[in-house]
Amino acid sequence: MTSSPRALRVLVLDAFHGGSHRQFVERWRAHSRHHLHVLALPGHHWKWRMRHAAIEFAERLQDAVAAGETWDALVCTDMLNLAEFSGLAPAPVAALPRVVYFHENQLTFPVARPDARDLHFGFSNFTTCLAADEVWFNSEYHRREFLGALRAFVARMPDHRPLAAVERVAARARVHSPGIDSVSASGAGRPRERAPGPLRIVWPHRWEYDKGPELLFAALRLLFDRGVEFRVSVIGQTFRRVPEVFARARGWLLERVDRWGFQERREDYDAALRDADVVLSTAEHEFFGIAVLEAVAAGCVPLVPARLAYPETLGPVDANDGRASFFHDGAPEDLAARLERLAGLVAQGAPLWPTGLVSSDLVERYRWPQVARAMDDGLARLV
Repeated sequence: MTSSPRALRVLVLDAFHGGSHRQFVERWRAHSRHHLHVLALPGHHWKWRMRHAAIEFAERLQDAVAAGETWDALVCTDMLNLAEFSGLAPAPVAALPRVVYFHENQLTFPVARPDARDLHFGFSNFTTCLAADEVWFNSEYHRREFLGALRAFVARMPDHRPLAAVERVAARARVHSPGIDSVSASGAGRPRERAPGPLRIVWPHRWEYDKGPELLFAALRLLFDRGVEFRVSVIGQTFRRVPEVFARARGWLLERVDRWGFQERREDYDAALRDADVVLSTAEHEFFGIAVLEAVAAGCVPLVPARLAYPETLGPVDANDGRASFFHDGAPEDLAARLERLAGLVAQGAPLWPTGLVSSDLVERYRWPQVARAMDDGLARLV
């Protein structure tokens, strides 16, 4: 008779507990067989979080250790300087097996201007990797991009270049994707047959320049000028500074808009995904693309760039089973042409999915029960 795997006590330090970071921690904790004890800081002022979180967490844990708290492993995210924390933390915590999870990194995350990148944060990512026993990335694309940028970064140093240390990071790098929420994944509430009407497009991304809003609205303008019937929901998270292109587009798109702006309630967000026919990405940067996968799980046909993490999660681009139709080349004309084709299929009452493909074929491996099990097993092996 075999015994069930031991449940570990895991200390999770989330220095930027907001948005997808928060969702990742909460959904893993809900599905994990381990006991995740989470210490978190609010999800804003990311630069300050990277500077002060090591001190804050170390001080909080002094009292916990003095009260007799113990853990089997530590998991943190890329917003914590793990090397600094390890030097400041109580000895029992500093001695734990350690994993760092990279949602993004500060060497390749897009900046508005090349001279705006603060390389000190990128170096903090490097020392964090060196202080960890394993380094987990949310996609293979992210792992490759970070390691390539890290090698180039270290090679530019004036002397004593720690190239061997970069290879130690590479040796301990693993890929563990985040999961898609079970509500969206189930497709619950999606009608068996789509409601009448024109093609319905959803764009569920942050309202920031790196998500490519200029391309989005340039393609939609081409459709508009050609008289193609469509409806659109632009529902990503917004921040204090919103690119001006959104306000300009709202003016001429007014009669075509179903939803505009961030959907505060999860049920409203899910409803927007279930109502749409196609989920669109125009991203210039995407380390994983959870919003697109959640929309696919809800039944949307994806239309995404033929690069970034998308060929890994939805491809390959040259697949002969119809998936090649999911990818555009990043030009407004190509994107508009693909949307116009889908609008034509809707007008004819024809299916939008390639023959033989359904959404579950693409998203099954990203459901939270499977993803949590893989991460749980990874921690158990490490311990």
